[in-house]
Parts: sequence; structure tokens; C-alpha cells
Amino acid sequence: MSSTGHDTLATQHGHAAEIPPAQVIPHLLQELGDHHELNIAFTSSDVLPVILYDGGTWHFYRNTKAMEEQGSYRLHSGHIVRTSDGKPPTLDLSVTNLVVFQWIGMVIVLGLFWWAGRRYRRNPLEPPRGLQNALEAVVVYVRDEIVRPNLRSERLVRQFMPYFVGLFFFILVLNLLGLLPGMHTATGSIGTTAALAITAFFVINGLALREIGLKGWLHHLLGGAPVYLAPIMVPIEILGLFTKPFALTVRLFANMSAGHIILLSLIGLIFYFRSIFVAPMSVGFSIFIYMLETLVCFLQTYIFTVLTAVFTGLALGDHVHDHHEQYAG
Repeated sequence: MSSTGHDTLATQHGHAAEIPPAQVIPHLLQELGDHHELNIAFTSSDVLPVILYDGGTWHFYRNTKAMEEQGSYRLHSGHIVRTSDGKPPTLDLSVTNLVVFQWIGMVIVLGLFWWAGRRYRRNPLEPPRGLQNALEAVVVYVRDEIVRPNLRSERLVRQFMPYFVGLFFFILVLNLLGLLPGMHTATGSIGTTAALAITAFFVINGLALREIGLKGWLHHLLGGAPVYLAPIMVPIEILGLFTKPFALTVRLFANMSAGHIILLSLIGLIFYFRSIFVAPMSVGFSIFIYMLETLVCFLQTYIFTVLTAVFTGLALGDHVHDHHEQYAG
């Protein structure tokens, strides 16, 4: 939502009486997108810096208001465009609302494990309890049920546990943040899920290249077929290399967006019909969808992590240890 639209809602103290009924639900759904102002805890602040690269020059502004006052760029439908021709800049690296929520997620994850690690160092022989015990249980589950069955090597499990644990908790925290009142779901942005999937792509193929070598990696592109089928199998396997991260991207993005769209649509019905008789049905269904979304938050975190581990195991091959020396060249 643009800053103007958000300020209109704020000045009306949450009432949408001046918005035409047909526009209520689309107006609410705009909240799901990313913004160039910080929207948190039902407040909006134009405090996020704007960083643009255009025409071979970097442009820095302390916020969108300063950018528009300068005159070269303006906000149009929530996107930054050039004032002269209405086209977007070459590169927009501005800090947006969902980037801030990613930072919040990082701080929460790092803070939780710093606190748990500190307790372990202080009392290494004391049994874990409370939140510390919950964190340990999840870490053990990720190790024993996700990473170990797919990597099949204790050395690789120890090396890559930080990545898989970090991936699991980061996605989970971002998912759950979106269920809190006044907060947003960063994983409801395809840019966030794409970045996670691209990271997984490099982990999967980088580990395979390191462990089985270039020859072994190319050999697996045959998919076990005879060499004379290479012209058919290799293009298919190469396409599969990119469809896997694409599937990870779309699955997480679509599932996290769908529930929020339904929730906002149900709440929007109250303002659309402007009838108190609609409220019980809308609120009742919203509570059900909210509980379902809580389950989806955990489920999608598990699916993204386990698929990343499965794809990594497939890239290594079923006999990676037996053939390591053969393909290491």
C-alpha cells in the first residue's frame, strides 16, 4: 500500500467508511504486499532509506519523502519510478518493510540460540528445561529426522547442521511473525522465498561438486541412463536443477500468502456488507483459518527444510561414498 493510502486509514482510526464497499477487500489485500514505509504494530513510519542505482550513478535518500522532494523519483502504486518517464530505476536496493521483518527474524533466531548456548555454558550438566528444552528438541528432530537420513554421512551432518537448523528456525520465525497482530509475513513475499531457494540451490550443488567432484556431478546428470541417452537425459536433468528451487520458491510463497488472503477477505466482508449479522460468520471462519494458518506455518517450514535435505541427498547420489574416489577427479 502506498503511504498515502495507509495514512488515510490511520486518520480514520481504522474505519473504512469512506472507502466504496467494492474497494474494501482489494484495499485490505494491499497490506500483504511490500512497502517503502515501515508498517509495524498498526503504525506507519516513513523512516526506511531508499537506495537506487540508475544511469550509472548511486542515489541515496533517507526516506521516500526526501526522494520525492528531490524530484528525480516518485512513488507510483507502491513502486519507485522515474519522474521523467515513469519507468523504474535500473536497480532498487531500498530497505523495505519486509526486509525489516527479515532482520527482526534474524535477531530473534540469533537471540534465542545465544540465550540457550549461554545457559549450556553456565550449567553444562543441568538438564535443559522450558524454552531451552524446546529448542534442543527441535534441533535434535532436524538432525535425526531431516538431515541424517538424507545426507547419510556423520561428517556432512555435523558440517551442515548449522545451515539446516538456521533455515528451519528462520522460516518458522518469519511465518509466525505474520500471525501476530500488526506484523507482516516476510515469507509471503516471493523475493524472500526466492532468496532462500537460491541459497539452497548453491548449497545442494556446491556440496555435490565438493564431495563427488565435477566428473561425478556430470555423471549424475545422466540419471543412471546409458551414455548414448545423454542428449536427452542431460537437458532434462539440467532443467530439474532449476525447477527444484523454483518449486521451493512458489510452494512457500503461495501457502503463506493464501491464508492471509483468506483472512483479510473474511474480515473485509464485514465492511463490504456493513452488517452486524455478517460479523459472527466472518469472525468464526477467521478463527478457524487462523488456527489452520498456525499449522501451515510449521508444516511449510518442515516441507521447505526436508525438501532441501532430500535434494541435497539426491545430488550426492546413493553411492557417494563408494564412488568418491572414482569421481573425485
